[in-house]
Amino acid sequence: MTTQTATSAVPDEQPLLEVSGLSKTYKAKGGGLRPRSRPEVKALHDVSFDIVRGETVGLVGESGSGKSTAASCVLRLVEPDAGSIRFDGIDVRGLPRGELRRLRARMQMVFQDPYGSLDPRFSVRELVEEPLLVHGERDEATRRDRAVQMLERVGLSAAQAERNAHAFSGGQRQRIAIARALVMNPDLVVLDEPVTALDVSVQAQVLNLLTSLQRELNLTYLFIVHDLAVAQYLCHRIAVMYRGEIVELATAQELFARPLHPYTVTLLMAAPVPDPDVMDARRSVFQDPATAQGDGTAQGCPLRPRCPVGAQRAACATSHPALREVAPGHKAACHFPGEMLTTTTAPLGGAPSSL
Repeated sequence: MTTQTATSAVPDEQPLLEVSGLSKTYKAKGGGLRPRSRPEVKALHDVSFDIVRGETVGLVGESGSGKSTAASCVLRLVEPDAGSIRFDGIDVRGLPRGELRRLRARMQMVFQDPYGSLDPRFSVRELVEEPLLVHGERDEATRRDRAVQMLERVGLSAAQAERNAHAFSGGQRQRIAIARALVMNPDLVVLDEPVTALDVSVQAQVLNLLTSLQRELNLTYLFIVHDLAVAQYLCHRIAVMYRGEIVELATAQELFARPLHPYTVTLLMAAPVPDPDVMDARRSVFQDPATAQGDGTAQGCPLRPRCPVGAQRAACATSHPALREVAPGHKAACHFPGEMLTTTTAPLGGAPSSL
């Protein structure tokens, strides 16, 4: 499958989802300390983004950057500490539990693990029917018909509906999970790394399925992903996250053509190419987090200990950069946006051209 940048959504349309100032802090686990004595882990800090109808926005970053926490907060599977979440004009954080449950019929999630997210005790039909039953559809024939129709829409047959999930491959299980999420005809689907556990060839099939379903059903996606090649293929816009913050936000086309934040440049440099000299040159540019000295402070830029642009700059040591619009529709949280591309001689390359 050849990588293609998704077509940009209409920029002036009223957002379906608006997230502003989202923050979440956890207490670190273990260590033999009482909860009050455990250090805090800031999973999210002042995260803001929006998604218009029919658009796919990707949250990209390394493990622990806060992508999945942000997605869970959007659905209120995790309660944020601060910030606002508005879905189709509705204040999600202000909803009582009963109203939130009804709203969730319009906001569904596909999880990363197609093996752990499906109960092996139920048939495929029962798994896909279950959301209909939970949300009040009591007519058994209606549930059965809608479940079978959705299974066929994701590429499975009616004859497979009575088999249990353990009889299917990983790619087929993920199709079942997608059918289960879409049977309620949701407006927003949160995709939490839905192809990470799949073989590359199966990834391509599932991504093509998600693309066609979005077009046919006018779906809106929040796509959690760490693979930039996958993000480039599926996403209209991409938000790059580092240590719980969005450090860059732009259209997929602009992000790959002109990355402004040093961390985004690093992610692009991490894309493997069949040339060891190029990979060695890339690795020498940016410090590995295991060898970097210090962690960055709340006052300064959290990336500074690893960053060749800001390591010796006073502004980066004393001032935390805010996410701001550097070019039309292109935001970056950096005091010196775009400078890394002009100072490094290591070839950038970009994401692989195929999956």
